[in-house]
Amino acid sequence: MTNTIGFIGLGLMGRPMAKNLLKAGFPLIVHSRSQSPVDDLVAHGARKASSPGEVARQATRIITMLPDSPDVEQVAEGPEGIFASLQRGTILIDMSTIAPATARRLAARAASLGAVMLDAPVSGGEIGAISGTLSIMVGGDAEAFSAVRPILDAMGNPERVIRIGESGAGQVCKTCNQMVIGGTLAVVSEAFALARKAGVNAAAVRSALLGGFAASRVLEVHGERILTGNYKPGFRAGLYAKDYRIISTTLAEHHSAAPVSAVVQQLVESLVASGRSEEDYSALAKVIFQLSGIDPEAPASTPA
Repeated sequence: MTNTIGFIGLGLMGRPMAKNLLKAGFPLIVHSRSQSPVDDLVAHGARKASSPGEVARQATRIITMLPDSPDVEQVAEGPEGIFASLQRGTILIDMSTIAPATARRLAARAASLGAVMLDAPVSGGEIGAISGTLSIMVGGDAEAFSAVRPILDAMGNPERVIRIGESGAGQVCKTCNQMVIGGTLAVVSEAFALARKAGVNAAAVRSALLGGFAASRVLEVHGERILTGNYKPGFRAGLYAKDYRIISTTLAEHHSAAPVSAVVQQLVESLVASGRSEEDYSALAKVIFQLSGIDPEAPASTPA
């Protein structure tokens, strides 16, 4: 574990992911737009870099964890970006959620420079990032995946660190992941709304559903958030709206029908339009409650 790892992007997810690498014994050099998380990581033993280019000059294993496709493109291709100082043989691991087409294009560019780029988006939210139990969906070269597997295992559940296929496949898998979460979250919200309108205890409904085929991680974790009205962001609604734009574009690219996801996207856009982009995306329940004539700010444990 002597090779230094570069880590770029120390936001809500990136900071705890980087800390787990330090805990696993990996030397780390970090860069982020905000200084506070950089200082925090330095206090835990990392070194800081002034630019993505400086990271690339000092590390041949580089992780990026950024908000959107343009952010990854800027960090990779900007004037002081990774590609400007890339060492041959470097393996880039982009753990952001970006468009599959962007992932494929950047991987081809990295290959032309003698490097390999993997797309490795994650699922599990802030809780998974802190606990090191993320699911990691990887697209790209199989040999490179094997080479960085110990790095990925330090941030995720080793049983859920899975190579999906070639470049872009990890991002396609993440797109599918967000579709399933969104559809489930919408229906869980509808179920709680019905329980409240019918004067039935929504918490008891959740407990009963968790014991049967309706059980899901969404019902367990986000169901609890909705019941208590705790929408402190583990993953911001604004970023989830970005993910749905990726979903829409990817569906159109492959001419794949998704009428349910189209409706959920409108619900997510409504959530953001109502000024709640900084809340957790489970606040989608507020849109459903409002449509049902229920006070959206009241916890779901409160009768309608």
